[in-house]
Amino acid sequence: MKNIYIVILLFLSTCAPEENSAFDLVISNVNLIDGTGSGLQKNVNIGIKGNRIVAIDAKELVQKAKVIDGSGKFLIPGLFDCHVHTGSYKKDFPKFIHFGVTSIFITGGGICTNSYYKEMRDMGNQDTLPAPKVFHTSQHFTMEGRHPVKTYGSSRWREGKTVFFLRDTLQIEELVKEVAQHPIQGIKLTIEDGPHPPLVERMPQEFINKVQKEANKNGLEVFVHVSDNVELQMAIDANIRNIVHFTGVDLDFQRDDALVNKIYRDSISWVTTLMLDKSFLYPLHPEWIEEQKVQEVYDKSYLMGMEDPGFIFRAKDYVDFMSDYLKTENIELIDVITFQVEDIQELFKNGVNMVLGTDTGNTFVLPGYSLHEEMQLLEMGGMEPLDIIKMGTLNAATMMKAADSLGSIETGKIANMVLLDKNPLETIKNTLEINAVIKNGVVQQRIVD
Repeated sequence: MKNIYIVILLFLSTCAPEENSAFDLVISNVNLIDGTGSGLQKNVNIGIKGNRIVAIDAKELVQKAKVIDGSGKFLIPGLFDCHVHTGSYKKDFPKFIHFGVTSIFITGGGICTNSYYKEMRDMGNQDTLPAPKVFHTSQHFTMEGRHPVKTYGSSRWREGKTVFFLRDTLQIEELVKEVAQHPIQGIKLTIEDGPHPPLVERMPQEFINKVQKEANKNGLEVFVHVSDNVELQMAIDANIRNIVHFTGVDLDFQRDDALVNKIYRDSISWVTTLMLDKSFLYPLHPEWIEEQKVQEVYDKSYLMGMEDPGFIFRAKDYVDFMSDYLKTENIELIDVITFQVEDIQELFKNGVNMVLGTDTGNTFVLPGYSLHEEMQLLEMGGMEPLDIIKMGTLNAATMMKAADSLGSIETGKIANMVLLDKNPLETIKNTLEINAVIKNGVVQQRIVD
C-alpha cells in the first residue's frame, strides 16, 4: 500500500499545473555580458523565478507571465559602488537605482550611527521603493585630532556613535568585539594623514597591527583608507587585505617590487576612487555638469559650487600640484588619470581584485551617475570595457563576500541586472543607455523613464 501512495505522489508531481513551474520574468533574445569576464553571449534567454536567476538558455523559455524583449539589447549585472557616503539616503538611493547601481558599500561617515545604518539596510532590503542593497563598515576607527575628524570638522562626529577614537592598543580588543555584534562587512580604519594640507599625524603602526589582529579573531575584515605609498606599505605590513582608495598611490613596479609582490600574494581587494581627481577639476569644466542625464536627475543642491570661488581656487591649486608632480604644464584630466590607470591595469592583470568605487558624498561626486564617470575614466586610461564591467560587478561582490549570490548573471544568483540599449563593449559610456533596472527580480521604477 505504501508503494502505491509513492507512485501516486510521483505521478501528481509530474502533472502539477504548468503555472507552478513558470518563470515570473523572462528576458528574451538578449545579448549577455555576465560579469565574469567572459565574452558576449548572443541571443540568450534569462528565466527568473522569485528573486533568482533559474535559467540561462539559448532555447526559447516557455513563459506565461511577463516577458521583456531583449532583442538588440545588452544585459549586464547590477553595478556596485564600493565607496559611498550619504547624508540623505532617501534622496540618494533612487538615484543609484536610476543609474543601475543595485548595491553600494558605505564606508562610514559623520552621521553613521547604528540606527542610521539600520535604516539604510532596511530600505535596501525592500523593493517597493527604489534603493540599492546596502553593505557597510563599522564607524570610523581613528584617533583624536586625526583624519577625518579634524580634516573634515563637524559636530556630527560623536565618539562612540559615529566614530571611535583609539587611545591605546589595550582598548582595541573591546572595541572590535563591540562592533562585531552588528551586521558589518568589517572595520573602517583611517590611518592616513589627510588628503591635503594641513596634514595630521598618521596612526602608529602598532595600532594598525592590533586592529587587524583583533578583527581577524572576530571574523571581520579591515577596510583601510590610504592616500600615499607610505600608508599603503603600513596597511600591507599589517596584513590588511582591503584598500578603499587608490587615488594618491603611485607605484613603481621595479622600485616597489617587494611591496607589490606581497600585494599579489595576499589576495588584496582595492577600490579605485578616481572620481576624486575628476571632482577637484569639476569647477574648471562646467560642461561636465551640463550632461543631460545629470540635469534630468539632480536638483540644484547636488550641483552647487561650480562657480564658488573657493572650489575654483581649490581646482587651480590642484592643477598646480599635479603639474609639479608630473612635471607637465597645462595639465588635463587625462594626464592625471593615465598614470594611475596604468598601475590599476598592471595590478588587475596580476590578479589583484580591483573594484569600482567613487567616494560618493564628496563635492561633485554624484550618487549613481559618478560610477559611470569612474568607468569612463578607466576606459580613458586604456582599460577594456569587459574588464571594467567585471570590476564593477563580480569583483565588487567578491570584496563584499557576496559572490555566491551577487555580481554576475549566473544560474542560482539573485536577479540584479541592467538592460542597456547599446553595447557597452563598444564604449563603456553605453552603460548610461539604460532601458531597465532589475533588482531582486523586480523591474525598478526609475526617476526618468
